[in-house]
Amino acid sequence: MKRLSLLGSTGSIGTQTLEVARAHHMPVAALAARRNIALLEQQAREFRPSLVCVYDHEFYPALAERLRDLPIRVVTGEKGLCEAAAFPDADIVLNAVVGMIGLRPTLAAIEAKKELALANKETLVAGGQLVMQKAKENGVPIYPVDSEHSAIFQCLQGNDGRQVKKVILTASGGPFYGKKASELTDITPEQALHHPNWSMGAKVTIDSATLMNKGLELIEAVWLFGKKPQEVEIVVHPQSVIHSMVEYQDCAVIAQLGVPDMKIPIQYALTYPNRLSCPTKPLSFADYPQLTFGKPDTETFLCLAACREAIERGGLYPALVNGANEAAVSLFLDGKISFLQIGKLVCGALELPAKTGEYTVDEVYEADRRAKEYVYASLN
Repeated sequence: MKRLSLLGSTGSIGTQTLEVARAHHMPVAALAARRNIALLEQQAREFRPSLVCVYDHEFYPALAERLRDLPIRVVTGEKGLCEAAAFPDADIVLNAVVGMIGLRPTLAAIEAKKELALANKETLVAGGQLVMQKAKENGVPIYPVDSEHSAIFQCLQGNDGRQVKKVILTASGGPFYGKKASELTDITPEQALHHPNWSMGAKVTIDSATLMNKGLELIEAVWLFGKKPQEVEIVVHPQSVIHSMVEYQDCAVIAQLGVPDMKIPIQYALTYPNRLSCPTKPLSFADYPQLTFGKPDTETFLCLAACREAIERGGLYPALVNGANEAAVSLFLDGKISFLQIGKLVCGALELPAKTGEYTVDEVYEADRRAKEYVYASLN
């Protein structure tokens, strides 16, 4: 069994990853979280990693004190997160942190030649060109953890990727599928956080409600599977049973199905190419007598169209829309902007100047900073 370094251990993906690790007695070499030191301590005492990182410096002294009776080294900040990502005792790194803080640890894991299970969208959205180039140079496999990209990855097994006509990402549509902009003017964070199918963290749940999540996944798919943006189709599938599909040149379509439970793609990423018993319930088709599909409404949900435009332009434009969205979602959750303003601000970020060729890590972070400054300036 591979030894795991888990970044983002206290979030939704992180806690479900540890369910999988617990079920299969998977050794945990390192854990990292942002600030939830009560849960992080609990996890450290159960799994006994050699290294624990709390990203926010202010929580470091308290965590170090809590764990002083254990032979665990405690680190903090971006440096500590990168140390956990490149930890020598780990064989595979699962990056489940939220936001741009995940990019440098991803690169650190790749440079340390660790297998990488990727749940941090921003890594590929903002820095896909850099990440895929580094992975190729270091011979590092990237296993997708998102249910949609895992589904595509599974549908590609045993087939020639050069014979793929297009990949089809399914979207649940979120809690507001079918509604028009006039019906979304007074949406509260509580309403947007009520997803019909999935249990996820706050940021990704809001992204699902705006369809930004699907836009980010479109950009990820371009990088993960070497596709052009026009070779990635989005289909709304409210039941979330078909997680995504691949259409081949002969017009045959292969789909991956399962109950909407993230433990399935998490486990496949950690145990690939093996398939083990998973701590979830099996799919019963009798529970889903009807599977339906529809087209996404990009006139109401502006974020999806903005993401497609960004990846078609290339360069740093995906970093701009991602950064703007991160800031806008934060402001929405704080009650400072409306639900519909998220999409407008993400679209507005496309008006900022950006490189369309190759870029550096520092330029990615600079584009992210400029996009967030643009969003915060909208409050004035």
